[in-house]
Amino acid sequence: MTQSGDFNIVPFVSVDNMMKLVLHLGPERVMTDLADYIEADFRRWESFDKTPRVASHSDVGVIELMPTSDGEMYGFKYVNGHPKNTREGLQTVTAFGLLAEVDTGYPILLTEMTILTALRTAAMSALAAKHLAPRGATTMAMIGNGAQAEFQALAFKAICGVTHLRLYDVDSVATRKCETNLAGSGLNLTACANAEEAMEGAEIITTCTADKQLATILTDNMVGSGVHINAVGGDCPGKTELHRDILLRSSIFVEYPPQTRIEGEIQQLDRNHPVTELWQVITGRAMGRTDARQITLFDSVGFAIEDFSALRYIHDQLQVLPYSEPLDMIADPDDPRDLYGMLLRAKAKAA
Repeated sequence: MTQSGDFNIVPFVSVDNMMKLVLHLGPERVMTDLADYIEADFRRWESFDKTPRVASHSDVGVIELMPTSDGEMYGFKYVNGHPKNTREGLQTVTAFGLLAEVDTGYPILLTEMTILTALRTAAMSALAAKHLAPRGATTMAMIGNGAQAEFQALAFKAICGVTHLRLYDVDSVATRKCETNLAGSGLNLTACANAEEAMEGAEIITTCTADKQLATILTDNMVGSGVHINAVGGDCPGKTELHRDILLRSSIFVEYPPQTRIEGEIQQLDRNHPVTELWQVITGRAMGRTDARQITLFDSVGFAIEDFSALRYIHDQLQVLPYSEPLDMIADPDDPRDLYGMLLRAKAKAA
């Protein structure tokens, strides 16, 4: 529901207000809360409209729309992915989102989602690991130390109990940035010279790189038995991080197969290669980790229901927190049939 009777006024969360909200609550709490919201929505998975995101690809990146509805509320996210942007001093990923009432079609929230997407991506990763990672896992290798790395690290600390983080990036500046940002977080940090070193003793392996190509960040010989792989970076056609042989040795878990088979690591496999939908694990309809030597792989690409959960969470927080501003977004004529008359009255008032 809207926050007041002024249906033309929509709460807008700017970047500044999103940062204030996150800092007020604390990033770890926000990601823990987001994981709870996502899990709750995954438990009612069958209530949602589901479709692969609508993507517009170019040689330099992709622009996407991610819509869904549970029949009461409708949400969408606009998001881009442009790996070249980093070299130009720009964000690789930017986003904004909207939540609306299905009953009226009126929006009830407009918000930045660049920061929120980073938070929900990490929350989703940690939620999957909570159900799939080896029991008692405390050490994670973080391959790729860019914009998403700190969020992943703190989410796994808060939700999964990770205490030791082994860092590697081809750009040592990114690793030093990550170390600086996570100083005082309570995580035991180790900067590593290469990916193989980062994976020594790791029970969880997170890959989160940005190059738009069929890359091989992990080769088959680098991955031993009994680990959980959180593959975040492969999220569009022609962009992967793992050698195909790793996939063939793994039990693969995905969000929404029609989207993941196009965009995820499993684009490398036959269309009928078996995968398990994570919502089925969460609801007990399917098994997650069943063996201590099993390699579990969460082929993360991001799905609209997760963004819906994040929008729902922010909308709920705004019922008690002041971190939004009113946006005069919807035309509100005295007579709904007289929109042109509203223009004329505005003209007369300005004269």
